[in-house]
Amino acid sequence: MQKKKVLLFLAKAFETMEFSAFIDVLGWARVDYGHNLFVDTCGFTEKVISTFNVPVIVDKTINEINIDEYDALAIPGGFEEFGFYEEVYDERFLDLIREFNAKGKIIATVCSGAFPLGKSGILKNRRATTYHLRDGHWQNKLKEFGVNVVNEPIVVDGNIITSYCPETAPNVAFELLKMLTSEEDTAVIKRAMGF
Repeated sequence: MQKKKVLLFLAKAFETMEFSAFIDVLGWARVDYGHNLFVDTCGFTEKVISTFNVPVIVDKTINEINIDEYDALAIPGGFEEFGFYEEVYDERFLDLIREFNAKGKIIATVCSGAFPLGKSGILKNRRATTYHLRDGHWQNKLKEFGVNVVNEPIVVDGNIITSYCPETAPNVAFELLKMLTSEEDTAVIKRAMGF
């Protein structure tokens, strides 16, 4: 079984629930079901502080990343109030996103994780979604990047997965797992995890 790697990018103020879904789903697939799937966490700094002040020590910093080592990029969303957009709109991260997309690699986001994709330009004229409550404020902001916003829990457009709130995080992780393995394998792991 071919080894596959996911780069899980943690920007300052990321949401822990959205981050942990990727770790758990891909971890179950590897440890309990023998899939050769690995996750590297990554950030701008070695220690990243989440939205609710939980520090996470990442495996690699952005300057150490060789995109060719990875099959997918996963991006949890985060809170504007705690500085999420300061890092996700950094040109180094936007370039990383553009390179993943140019090579046709999977990019999976949860909630506001869609915004750096929009800012990078890769969602122009493509279907995507983001946080849907608060009178559609955030979805309207995403439209400003030329995105065809769809008000659905999870939207898949080619290699890109977007979703509309923290509740969707496990299902985004399962969608990513399906793209990396198969629908059948994913169904087995979902069932084992009680979904």
